[in-house]
Amino acid sequence: METNYDALIQASADELFQHMSSKEDQNNIDRLRDAFEFAREAHSPQRRKSGEPYIIHPVNVARIVAEELELGADPVIAAFLHDVVEDTHYTIDDIRERFGDEVAFLVGVVTKEKKDKYVQSKQIDNFRQILASMQYDVRALLIKLADRLHNMRTLDSMRPDKQMKIAGETDYFYAPLANRLGLYHVKTELENLSFRYRCPREYSVLERMLSEEFELQRPHIEAFTSKIEGLLDAGGIKARTEVRYRRPYSIWMKMHNRGCDFAHVDTKYYVRVVYQNQEPWSEKDTSLRIYSILTDAFKERPGSVSNYIDAPKENGYQSFQVKLLSEKGKWEELHISSERMVRNGRLGCAAERTDENIQAWLDKFNELLKEMADPEDGMEFMDGVTSSFYYDDIMVFTPKGKCIILPKGATAIDFAFEIHSNIGMHAHYARINGKLSSVKTVLRRGDCVEIGTSEMAEPQPDWLDHVLTYKARKYISSYISHKSKCSFVRCPNCHPLPGDEVIGFRNPDGSTQIHKRNCQTAIRLASQHGDSIVAVNFDDECSCLYPVRISVRAIDRYHLLSDLVDCITEKLHLSMLGLKTETADNIGVCTIDFAVHSMNELQIAMDSIGAIVGVDEVQRIDIE
Repeated sequence: METNYDALIQASADELFQHMSSKEDQNNIDRLRDAFEFAREAHSPQRRKSGEPYIIHPVNVARIVAEELELGADPVIAAFLHDVVEDTHYTIDDIRERFGDEVAFLVGVVTKEKKDKYVQSKQIDNFRQILASMQYDVRALLIKLADRLHNMRTLDSMRPDKQMKIAGETDYFYAPLANRLGLYHVKTELENLSFRYRCPREYSVLERMLSEEFELQRPHIEAFTSKIEGLLDAGGIKARTEVRYRRPYSIWMKMHNRGCDFAHVDTKYYVRVVYQNQEPWSEKDTSLRIYSILTDAFKERPGSVSNYIDAPKENGYQSFQVKLLSEKGKWEELHISSERMVRNGRLGCAAERTDENIQAWLDKFNELLKEMADPEDGMEFMDGVTSSFYYDDIMVFTPKGKCIILPKGATAIDFAFEIHSNIGMHAHYARINGKLSSVKTVLRRGDCVEIGTSEMAEPQPDWLDHVLTYKARKYISSYISHKSKCSFVRCPNCHPLPGDEVIGFRNPDGSTQIHKRNCQTAIRLASQHGDSIVAVNFDDECSCLYPVRISVRAIDRYHLLSDLVDCITEKLHLSMLGLKTETADNIGVCTIDFAVHSMNELQIAMDSIGAIVGVDEVQRIDIE
């Protein structure tokens, strides 16, 4: 039997108009009908890959915008029209003339620009266009997410290679973007649909195992939630419980990150306790009252409380979380939330949308985009965006109580650069909750962090392995790149310094390795590969620091070590890297590692050390 698409399309559109009629006046309802008819006529010759009329897609996108995101008339109209300019002969000017400037802008943002040549790639240029729209109207992003969500829901008809491409984009860009905007249900669905098409076999296995687990746990869960409802009813609190099972993608991520199998994932679901709306100022009191009632009846897992009411996540998510020991001896995760918190968790930035509740985040995002203006590497741009804004957040504090938002997994180095670039460039150590720590230490939510600086401290290449934020990565990479310009590949045996008599050899990879002229490796290379010898300019002007090692022989006495250290650090302002001493029969031998810029600077240091009372001999030795 042939499907009557016209009737189905009209019925779907009518349901949308009925939904919108409860919150829009008749004029806007007429505009919505006009947009639907306009889009239906424009797309009339077109079909989707499934064989369905193309207008089915704009209608469903419009319904997502209206019903799931709860946006107003103009965004819904733009959703109807979002593919008209890209796929038909109509222009943005046609849209503007018929539906106004606001609709035209929204349609323009979600319309992929047609270019003969893309700056980096079609995908990255489109991502840039989408992100740039945020500074004008976040609703454009919501329409784009609705568009992507419906495309993912109907991806079955695409070729496997197309499925992989679209699923990869979704997982890398759109799902994290939805999370950042607080659209948790959109983020979750996009992640799972992406996982379904990227890894269909794993998805199917996990989906089956979750279904079996739910049936197995159903009696226990029902008994647990029933007791909770009874306790709250007895306490005079009107609330309901919901069991929220994790989706296959979430379970797969937990298995991957923790290195465990399905059976050992301990949080396959959580119980949400939702109480009726209160005044916002009283929600915390109600949440704590529920917490008190429940912990009187169930044992609380120590350290399991997370208060996201006082300290919401940056995407606006709020709840009071705790783990309780059920009568079956199983730790159960509870999220205590008001109806308002649940709605806001579903709608994110679309809920209670005011300039105040999203402007801070938009300002931060725009600041990042400005910092990343015109990067040469498109993947560097995207990695910077995702690492800085799409990870889950942690909230840490300065000693003065200033709140700093960082991506989960960020280190004290990220924190230092977030405070000020100069602090990051000279970060020497950190104090985390009063404890002296490495700047590479991964921070946790609620940490109080203080950064100690030193003029001698400088970014190290391995710092790039310990940062997440784009700002930190940009400054460190720039410094390392600049530093490398004045560097050669130094022989690992003789460790030449600027000012030494050196000789250079061109390596097969094009780099130049330099050696002292008396280096045995250089002598061997000269005899076997004399044609690779090149002239090098390894002079005293280089600003790079090089590690050196000296041996100091002296008469042992009180304060000898102190005088040696003071000479290097206080008098010469050089950075010490290591110190080892051996003393026998009043003769002390000290091995000191420190860093210098040149042979001339090393000689000054050795002369200064040689002038210390009791020092008999100072000589440079090789670093093993």
